[in-house]
Amino acid sequence: MSEQHAIVVEDLVKRFPGGFVAVDKISFSVARGEIFGFLGPNGAGKSTTIRMLCGLLTPTSGKGTVAGFDIFTQAEEIKKVIGYMSQKFSLYEDLTPMENIRLYLGIYEVPRKRWQERMDWALEVSNLQDIRHRFTRELPMGWRQRLALSCALLHEPRLLFLDEPTSGVDPITRRRFWLFIAEIAQQKGVTVLVTTHYMDEAKNCERIVLISQGVIVAQGSPQEIITQACPANPAADLNDAFIALAQRR
Repeated sequence: MSEQHAIVVEDLVKRFPGGFVAVDKISFSVARGEIFGFLGPNGAGKSTTIRMLCGLLTPTSGKGTVAGFDIFTQAEEIKKVIGYMSQKFSLYEDLTPMENIRLYLGIYEVPRKRWQERMDWALEVSNLQDIRHRFTRELPMGWRQRLALSCALLHEPRLLFLDEPTSGVDPITRRRFWLFIAEIAQQKGVTVLVTTHYMDEAKNCERIVLISQGVIVAQGSPQEIITQACPANPAADLNDAFIALAQRR
C-alpha cells in the first residue's frame, strides 16, 4: 500500500455457499483523509464489501489492504485502527447513552485516564447531554444514530466505515450527519468510507464507486460519472447516471 492510500482493493471476490457471488472482482482505492462513497441499490454488494474491509468477513479471493494491514491475514490489526458503524443499530437499547459510551470505551481499550474526556466529547458531539440517563431504546432513530457514530469515534480511529448510516432518518438529521462527517475529515484527517443507496448523498463525497449486482459500473467524482454516463443530458443527476450505466450492463 502506498502512503497516500488508506484502502487499496484489487479483484476482490466474495462467494457464498451455493455459488452466489455477492462481490465480483472489484478494484478501487481510497486516499488518506478522503470522504469516499460506495453507492448502489440494496443488495448490490455494499455491505458485504465493507464487512470484508473491516475484518468481519473473509474474502474468497483478491487482494486488499486497510491502513496498511492485509484483509486476509491481519483482520485483528485492522479492527484496532478503524471505527465501524453498521446499518443496523449496533448499540445496546437497554442501556443509557452514558452506559453505552462507557461500554465502548472499554471495548476499544481507551486508557481510563481519558474516559471522562472522551465521554464529555461523545455527549457533546451527539448533543445528548440532557438525556444521557434515558434508555437508548426510547430515543428517536436520528438521536440513536448520532450516539452510534460518536461511539465509533471514541478511540479516535484513522479510518471510519459507515454502512448505510442515514437509513431511516429524516432529511434534516441526514444533513447534520454529513456536516459532522465533513468536519471530522477536514479537522482530524479521518478517512471515511460510507455506503448508501441515497444517490443525492454523493455530493458529500469527493469520489464514489457505483456498484450493481456485485460489479463496479463506474468510479470517479460524482460529476465525472454523470458526464460520462449521460453526455447528452446536461440536466442529468446521479440517479440518471446509475440507471443508464445499469441498463448498459
